[in-house]
Amino acid sequence: MTISAANAEMSLLNPILKPLVWMLGTWVSEPPGDGIFPTIQPFHYMEEIQISHVGQPVLNFMFNAFHPDTKKPMHRECGFIRLKPGTSKVAFVSAQNTGIVEVEEGEVNGEELTITSHSVARISFAKEPHVQQISRNFRLTADGKLEQTVSMATSAQPMTKHLHITYKKVTP
Repeated sequence: MTISAANAEMSLLNPILKPLVWMLGTWVSEPPGDGIFPTIQPFHYMEEIQISHVGQPVLNFMFNAFHPDTKKPMHRECGFIRLKPGTSKVAFVSAQNTGIVEVEEGEVNGEELTITSHSVARISFAKEPHVQQISRNFRLTADGKLEQTVSMATSAQPMTKHLHITYKKVTP
Protein backbone atom coordinates (compact mmCIF):
# COMPACT_ATOMS: atom_id res chain seq x y z
CA MET A 1 0.00 0.00 0.00
CA THR A 2 1.33 3.43 -0.90
CA ILE A 3 1.55 6.23 1.63
CA SER A 4 -1.22 8.20 -0.13
CA ALA A 5 -3.49 5.12 -0.10
CA ALA A 6 -2.76 4.67 3.62
CA ASN A 7 -3.60 8.34 4.28
CA ALA A 8 -6.87 8.03 2.33
CA GLU A 9 -7.77 4.90 4.30
CA MET A 10 -6.92 6.56 7.63
CA SER A 11 -9.02 9.62 6.86
CA LEU A 12 -12.23 7.57 6.73
CA LEU A 13 -14.22 7.97 9.90
CA ASN A 14 -14.71 4.66 11.65
CA PRO A 15 -18.51 4.09 11.65
CA ILE A 16 -18.49 3.45 15.41
CA LEU A 17 -17.69 7.16 15.88
CA LYS A 18 -20.71 8.56 13.99
CA PRO A 19 -22.48 9.62 17.24
CA LEU A 20 -19.46 11.87 18.02
CA VAL A 21 -18.87 13.36 14.56
CA TRP A 22 -20.21 16.74 15.79
CA MET A 23 -17.11 17.09 18.01
CA LEU A 24 -14.55 16.80 15.20
CA GLY A 25 -12.45 19.79 14.19
CA THR A 26 -10.34 22.56 15.61
CA TRP A 27 -12.21 24.84 17.98
CA VAL A 28 -11.10 28.16 19.50
CA SER A 29 -12.69 29.80 22.52
CA GLU A 30 -14.87 32.81 21.86
CA PRO A 31 -15.23 34.65 24.21
CA PRO A 32 -12.61 33.69 26.84
CA GLY A 33 -13.67 30.94 29.24
CA ASP A 34 -14.41 31.45 32.93
CA GLY A 35 -12.66 29.61 35.73
CA ILE A 36 -14.00 29.59 39.28
CA PHE A 37 -13.52 27.46 42.38
CA PRO A 38 -13.91 28.25 46.08
CA THR A 39 -10.15 28.01 46.78
CA ILE A 40 -8.86 30.19 43.91
CA GLN A 41 -9.38 33.64 42.43
CA PRO A 42 -11.75 33.66 39.42
CA PHE A 43 -9.90 33.78 36.11
CA HIS A 44 -10.38 33.91 32.33
CA TYR A 45 -8.62 31.76 29.79
CA MET A 46 -8.47 31.10 26.06
CA GLU A 47 -8.32 27.58 24.69
CA GLU A 48 -7.82 25.79 21.41
CA ILE A 49 -8.99 22.22 21.13
CA GLN A 50 -8.34 19.76 18.36
CA ILE A 51 -10.49 16.66 18.04
CA SER A 52 -9.48 14.34 15.22
CA HIS A 53 -9.37 10.73 14.10
CA VAL A 54 -7.05 8.49 12.09
CA GLY A 55 -9.55 5.84 11.04
CA GLN A 56 -9.42 3.89 14.30
CA PRO A 57 -12.56 3.55 16.47
CA VAL A 58 -11.32 6.36 18.72
CA LEU A 59 -11.12 10.16 18.61
CA ASN A 60 -7.88 11.91 19.56
CA PHE A 61 -7.97 15.21 21.43
CA MET A 62 -5.61 17.97 22.51
CA PHE A 63 -6.69 20.90 24.69
CA ASN A 64 -4.32 23.89 25.03
CA ALA A 65 -5.32 26.71 27.36
CA PHE A 66 -3.47 30.01 27.59
CA HIS A 67 -3.80 33.37 29.31
CA PRO A 68 -6.02 35.71 27.24
CA ASP A 69 -3.72 38.73 27.60
CA THR A 70 -0.17 37.39 27.90
CA LYS A 71 -0.77 34.24 25.78
CA LYS A 72 1.26 32.36 28.41
CA PRO A 73 0.50 28.60 28.32
CA MET A 74 -1.74 27.40 31.12
CA HIS A 75 -3.47 24.02 31.18
CA ARG A 76 -2.81 21.28 28.63
CA GLU A 77 -4.29 17.86 28.22
CA CYS A 78 -4.50 15.19 25.58
CA GLY A 79 -6.09 11.82 25.17
CA PHE A 80 -8.73 9.71 23.53
CA ILE A 81 -12.50 9.38 23.34
CA ARG A 82 -13.92 5.89 22.76
CA LEU A 83 -17.45 4.65 22.17
CA LYS A 84 -18.54 1.21 23.30
CA PRO A 85 -19.75 -0.32 20.00
CA GLY A 86 -23.50 -0.56 19.66
CA THR A 87 -24.18 1.71 22.66
CA SER A 88 -24.16 5.36 23.68
CA LYS A 89 -21.49 4.65 26.34
CA VAL A 90 -18.37 6.80 26.04
CA ALA A 91 -14.94 6.65 27.69
CA PHE A 92 -12.67 9.73 27.86
CA VAL A 93 -9.01 9.10 28.76
CA SER A 94 -6.92 12.17 29.59
CA ALA A 95 -3.34 13.01 30.60
CA GLN A 96 -2.79 16.54 31.92
CA ASN A 97 0.30 18.71 32.35
CA THR A 98 -0.61 19.05 36.04
CA GLY A 99 0.33 15.40 36.55
CA ILE A 100 -3.22 14.07 36.58
CA VAL A 101 -4.36 11.11 34.50
CA GLU A 102 -8.05 10.30 34.45
CA VAL A 103 -10.65 8.02 32.95
CA GLU A 104 -14.14 9.47 32.63
CA GLU A 105 -17.17 7.58 31.42
CA GLY A 106 -20.67 8.59 30.47
CA GLU A 107 -23.01 8.82 27.53
CA VAL A 108 -23.53 10.67 24.30
CA ASN A 109 -27.11 11.78 23.71
CA GLY A 110 -27.54 13.50 20.36
CA GLU A 111 -25.09 16.39 20.31
CA GLU A 112 -24.34 16.29 24.04
CA LEU A 113 -21.70 14.28 25.89
CA THR A 114 -21.79 13.95 29.69
CA ILE A 115 -18.95 12.13 31.46
CA THR A 116 -17.72 11.68 35.03
CA SER A 117 -14.39 10.34 36.26
CA HIS A 118 -14.20 6.94 37.85
CA SER A 119 -10.39 6.83 37.99
CA VAL A 120 -8.07 9.72 38.84
CA ALA A 121 -4.34 9.16 39.31
CA ARG A 122 -1.66 11.76 39.97
CA ILE A 123 2.06 12.17 40.25
CA SER A 124 3.45 11.66 43.76
CA PHE A 125 4.36 15.34 44.17
CA ALA A 126 1.08 16.86 42.92
CA LYS A 127 0.07 19.92 44.89
CA GLU A 128 -2.78 19.71 47.35
CA PRO A 129 -5.69 19.73 47.59
CA HIS A 130 -5.82 16.71 45.27
CA VAL A 131 -8.44 16.43 42.56
CA GLN A 132 -10.64 13.43 43.38
CA GLN A 133 -13.38 13.61 40.75
CA ILE A 134 -14.11 15.49 37.52
CA SER A 135 -17.26 15.73 35.43
CA ARG A 136 -17.63 17.32 32.02
CA ASN A 137 -20.45 18.23 29.72
CA PHE A 138 -19.86 19.00 26.05
CA ARG A 139 -22.73 20.15 23.86
CA LEU A 140 -23.20 21.59 20.42
CA THR A 141 -25.33 24.72 20.59
CA ALA A 142 -28.09 25.64 18.12
CA ASP A 143 -25.70 28.15 16.49
CA GLY A 144 -22.98 25.51 15.91
CA LYS A 145 -20.70 26.38 18.82
CA LEU A 146 -19.22 23.83 21.20
CA GLU A 147 -19.75 24.44 24.89
CA GLN A 148 -17.86 22.73 27.72
CA THR A 149 -18.61 22.85 31.44
CA VAL A 150 -16.25 21.18 33.92
CA SER A 151 -16.94 20.51 37.59
CA MET A 152 -14.51 18.98 40.06
CA ALA A 153 -14.19 17.75 43.62
CA THR A 154 -10.96 17.92 45.59
CA SER A 155 -9.90 16.51 48.93
CA ALA A 156 -11.03 19.88 50.39
CA GLN A 157 -14.14 20.73 48.30
CA PRO A 158 -17.22 18.82 47.12
CA MET A 159 -18.17 18.68 43.42
CA THR A 160 -18.32 22.32 42.27
CA LYS A 161 -18.47 24.03 38.88
CA HIS A 162 -14.93 24.96 37.85
CA LEU A 163 -14.82 25.90 34.15
CA HIS A 164 -17.18 27.08 31.44
CA ILE A 165 -16.13 27.88 27.89
CA THR A 166 -17.66 28.24 24.42
CA TYR A 167 -15.74 27.51 21.23
CA LYS A 168 -16.26 28.38 17.58
CA LYS A 169 -15.15 25.90 14.93
CA VAL A 170 -12.21 27.08 12.84
CA THR A 171 -11.50 23.91 10.81
CA PRO A 172 -13.62 20.85 10.01
